[in-house]
Amino acid sequence: MRYYVVADVHGFYDEMITALTEQNYFNDTEPHKLVICGDLFDRGTQALKLQEFVLDLLGKDEVVLIRGNHEDLACELINEWHLHSFKRGYHKSNGTINTVCQLIGMTEGELFENSDEAGRRLMNSPYIKTIIPAMHDYYETDHYIFVHGWIPTTLINISHYKTECVYIEEWRRAGKKAWEDARWLNGMEMAHGGVIEKNKTIICGHWHCSYGHANYENKGGEFDDDSDFTPYYSDGIIAIDACTAVSGKVNCIVIDD
Repeated sequence: MRYYVVADVHGFYDEMITALTEQNYFNDTEPHKLVICGDLFDRGTQALKLQEFVLDLLGKDEVVLIRGNHEDLACELINEWHLHSFKRGYHKSNGTINTVCQLIGMTEGELFENSDEAGRRLMNSPYIKTIIPAMHDYYETDHYIFVHGWIPTTLINISHYKTECVYIEEWRRAGKKAWEDARWLNGMEMAHGGVIEKNKTIICGHWHCSYGHANYENKGGEFDDDSDFTPYYSDGIIAIDACTAVSGKVNCIVIDD
């Protein structure tokens, strides 16, 4: 099977389509699937187009969806709506409220004035009812593991400045909280800390690729004029978050497995 892999699209539909087009996704006549490694929305302005695209692929069984930390934020928002979670500052700063407004057809002002109606619309949206329930904590093939941040990992604070990463043998059986925590991890740090899977490569998003290039290859800065947002490759890892809001690009890699 051929897999086209993107991550952290964050509502930038056009940029994702450009990346897929450059990789010949739409002209590929061989069996293939799109893998999206989490964080569909919450930065760009094309949530509705992206939602429609994903729903079409779901209907044809041509997409694998990995759950990201921004999907967790969306679930927290809706699960605690009765506690006025939509007023929490981090839901606005992370882009969750902006996405909700796009998906339910309300302005932010209308959402706050008609919160009950907004909550009902969100609960009945395809994002909440169909897309998020179809997501996986991870997806595994013969040679690859697809996640958002990283696989569940034990972190031990050695000092104020140093944390030790410890591989968990039974990470595939980890519980809900462990996976929620893992979605916030910097996969490049985890891989260089020794948490990798023997004989497999973990493909992740969540953390901007420029981090790996800057800190492990001495190539540019993380957010400078010379930053490198192309996929980061190292032993046991391929990181693909292009930080689209900054770079204007979505990374897409193609693998056969």
